[in-house]
Order: sequence, then structure tokens, then C-alpha cells
Amino acid sequence: MNQTVKSFVRREGQVTRGQRRAIEELRRFIIPSVDQKVIEFTRYFGEKQVIVEIGFGMGKATYQIAHDNPDKGYLGIEVYTAGVGKLLLAIEEHALENIYIIQDDVAVVMPSMIPDASLAGIHCFYPDPWPKKRHHKRRLLQPAFIHQIVQKLQKDGYLYIVTDWEEYAHEIMQALSKEELLYNVYDGYATPQEWRPVTRFHEKANDAGRSSWEMFFRRY
Repeated sequence: MNQTVKSFVRREGQVTRGQRRAIEELRRFIIPSVDQKVIEFTRYFGEKQVIVEIGFGMGKATYQIAHDNPDKGYLGIEVYTAGVGKLLLAIEEHALENIYIIQDDVAVVMPSMIPDASLAGIHCFYPDPWPKKRHHKRRLLQPAFIHQIVQKLQKDGYLYIVTDWEEYAHEIMQALSKEELLYNVYDGYATPQEWRPVTRFHEKANDAGRSSWEMFFRRY
């Protein structure tokens, strides 16, 4: 993936007083990325299987899945401060101990900080579709990036992607189907996984009359 092309536009957004307080007081849940050292997962998660969520937004699905699966560890990667603060508030409210956060560019974090063959799963729910054709180069889920993150999966680890843009879904599906390290668990697009909560992005897609397209692949 071309690191000179960002798949996001860095902006602060509206960060509430509570979110700022959470970021200041709950920093133990934030893994620093300044030196980009490979993470020792046992330091944070013990012997739990680890699942990464790419771009967790405001973290609704992240904390709900982690709450429902305390036997697993979850690492959320997000660039936006408001989303980081919101997820930290949820961690505090629900007394969760199995979620950590990295606030940085996933295209930098995944190759430098995540060990190869270490993840039980990767979630990417409603990535920015960059709908204008001239912006398609900014789309995150391109073949080179997919190949890069798949190498972080353990054998039989899963990659679960959901988008509400049909054209982007077809593009992602084509890339996934050509990736030699992956196989499709379904015959085409996946059925919705019962354990994935309905998020604001899902609701917005429904309100706009768009379907959600789901892809669920595993590593050989």
C-alpha cells in the first residue's frame, strides 16, 4: 500500500469534556505507537486470543463484542480522538479489561507493531468508501493492504469485512478471492454474523436504503 496516500483525513472532530477526561485518566488502555515496536500481546492480554478491529469509529460494536466475549482480547486501531475517547468511556462504564487501543494509522501499525501469524481475527466494519472515483486510491482495502494484514492472521484466523457500498463490496470481494492465503467460508457474500451488533453506520445505511455486504474469509 502506498503510504503517501492516506485512507483518512486527520481531523479532531468534536471531542467532549468526558472523552478528553477519559483519554487523560485511562491511558493504561492505550498502547503507545511512537516507537512502533512489535507488541507483546501477553503483556496486555495474557493467554487470550487477540482480535484486531480496524477503524472502530465510536466503538459501539467494539465494546459490545468485547463485553460479550471476555475470554478474548480486542485491540482497536483508530485515528480519531473522539472515537478513542468514546470507547474509553465505554470501557470504564462496563469495567472491561480485555480491550486496548492504538491511536494511529492502521497502515503503519499493522506492518510494524502486529506480529505475523498472531491474530485470531480481524474486523473491518464500514470502512470509508471514498465514493468519488478520483478518491478511490484512498480506499484502505486494496489488494496490497489485504495481503499485508492477512499475514497477521493465525492459521484458520478470520477476516470479517462489512460495507454498505455495493461497488466497493465487489471490489473488496474480488481482492479477497484472489488472495492465495485466504478461503471464503461462504459461497459468495456472507450472512450477517449474529454476534456483530448493529451500529450507527449500519443504521445510517438502512436509512439511506443501502444494503450491507458482508465478507467472511479464513486464512489457510
